[in-house]
Amino acid sequence: MTRITDIRDYGGAVKGFAWDKLWELFDGTPERMNLAHECLDRHAKGAPRTAVSIKFADGRAENHSFADLSRLTGCFANWLVRRGVAKGERVAVILEPSLGFYVGLFGAVKRGAIGVPLFTLFGPEGLALRINDCKPKLILTHNDAQTLATQFPDTQVVQVNDAFWAELEKESTAFESDTSASDLAVFQYTSGTTRELPEAVKHTHRAVVTLMIAALYGVGLAPEDNYFCPSSPAWGHGLWHGTIAPLALGIHIAAYSGKFDPARIVEALLEFRIDNFAAAATVFRMVRNANLIKPGDITLPKISFTGEPIDTATAQWVQATLGSPACSMYGTTEVGVLIVNYPGFNGYAVKPGSLGKPAPGWEVAIVDQDGRVQPPDTSGEIAVKRKGAWFYVKDRGRTDADGYFYHEGRSDDVIISAGWTMSAVEIENSLMKHPAVLEAAVVGAPDAVRGQVARAYIVTRERGDAVIADIQAFMKKQLSQHEYPRQVEFVDELPKTPAGKVNRKVLRDRAASGQ
Repeated sequence: MTRITDIRDYGGAVKGFAWDKLWELFDGTPERMNLAHECLDRHAKGAPRTAVSIKFADGRAENHSFADLSRLTGCFANWLVRRGVAKGERVAVILEPSLGFYVGLFGAVKRGAIGVPLFTLFGPEGLALRINDCKPKLILTHNDAQTLATQFPDTQVVQVNDAFWAELEKESTAFESDTSASDLAVFQYTSGTTRELPEAVKHTHRAVVTLMIAALYGVGLAPEDNYFCPSSPAWGHGLWHGTIAPLALGIHIAAYSGKFDPARIVEALLEFRIDNFAAAATVFRMVRNANLIKPGDITLPKISFTGEPIDTATAQWVQATLGSPACSMYGTTEVGVLIVNYPGFNGYAVKPGSLGKPAPGWEVAIVDQDGRVQPPDTSGEIAVKRKGAWFYVKDRGRTDADGYFYHEGRSDDVIISAGWTMSAVEIENSLMKHPAVLEAAVVGAPDAVRGQVARAYIVTRERGDAVIADIQAFMKKQLSQHEYPRQVEFVDELPKTPAGKVNRKVLRDRAASGQ
């Protein structure tokens, strides 16, 4: 019987797809499943195989096998039981990619607890929003354990150090998971959508099954790949597409840990013999701008990106220098990946600038506000058919005569900068806590390197470069190192609608025009 992972041509992938065939890729059933078993334990048998390679910003590299991770996650699951962490309770993992991160995340899931990966650069306010929401029983961290214990006195805070590993080694490696496919396994926090604050997207163990749509057709994952996704696993791309999906297929993954350095990315591509590379468009731009490689130095058969558009010059550089087209992958948090470019599939041509074509199993169209499907070259809302009705994904677009989709802009005010998705309302709320700020509104402004940056229009008590620098420093401490307004404009007043609300369209248009 042909498995869908064996089908590598576009026509066969579309015609041969069926949702129930995705279950053939796993040991679990629609009733009983454990995500840690699917990602680690079942691949730990036989000859040792590398599961995770990590490139650190200081140049170091580590390699960890499926067998070692399976063993240590069993120890961690037993350790959690001894610590009193029950099934369904949350374990927050505030760690860079490292042995501790993977053991903490998958060990919690193996125990039947819920793993909650959180970005290491969150300031106290950004972290508190999420910790106070998910109320973890235990927090794992590399640094500032005492600070976190003071900030969250009702939570166990454990520092991952030599003493931690010594404790784990005393535990049994054997742990029998007892989870249903519908039990919650992972909370993945968004950066906020439209005018809402960040919220947890709650994923069950069986979420890995539908994740295979993105894995197989958006990233082009195949069992023999050496795959590298340098995105942080605290966010959706790095967590699901960069970590969980490939490990579930038994694929060797590489991760990046620490402050971004394009030279280290190039080193990792060579050192780990990467042949499938997925990253934010900004990563490709920064590697290109660093001028570290020339055509022929590295050949990557499969390349993909998501989270933001890629500019034409960078797309051309990727094709000419790395040997393959940069394939877009497009979807939503609520539904998943909908439109893909089928990296590595025979019989599919990538059109520069397009999002691609619908992934197998989805009916996607451009529709108007009344739900009428629009003809080619007509702008409308991108929508997917769910339960017999069109679900609008809040982006505008069009199709061409060949059925390729093109993105024409977001329908809300989420800001996507260098692959990070940021909430304008979260930035505004923190800005208003600065003593000099009287009123503030934040929109996305175009940027040649990051795609977009946060631009703040601020009514203040005082002005000047020193005030801007103070506000930006304040924001980095409150939220995170990337979530602050890179552009600040002082205004006498914010434009308002007749109802008294801030007129964000005026500000978006102003930012887009460069005024």
